[in-house]
Amino acid sequence: MSNSNPIRIVRPDQFDLGTAQTSGSQRRAAIAPEVGVTSALWGGIFEVEPGARTGVHHHGSQETVAFVLSGRCEVRWGENGEFTALACAGDFIHVPAFLPHMEINPSKVHPFRWVVVRSTPKPIVVNLPDAVWP
Repeated sequence: MSNSNPIRIVRPDQFDLGTAQTSGSQRRAAIAPEVGVTSALWGGIFEVEPGARTGVHHHGSQETVAFVLSGRCEVRWGENGEFTALACAGDFIHVPAFLPHMEINPSKVHPFRWVVVRSTPKPIVVNLPDAVWP
């Protein structure tokens, strides 16, 4: 039995840095058309440097699942940023579609890094004005 869609291995030096970004963070696409992978999903790495925070954003109609590879992250969300939770290495995170959120790295020494999978092949990033939350 032959399959015309082979398994693809995408190495870190092949990740695409040209994917949609939010201030205070860096996303690198690994499973995306830009790296030659045709899929119904998007996958990549998300990193926030020590002491940094992202801008408030959402991912439109996409759902996001993330696995915390390393570090700790405070996730803030809600219409006014009224909810928070701490995610640590080994945790999974689910971010519903259209939910405004931001990520904060409380460490002054260590970045945090996530593996991210989104529910469509092209990432959607809607960056909101900084003044959206009090």
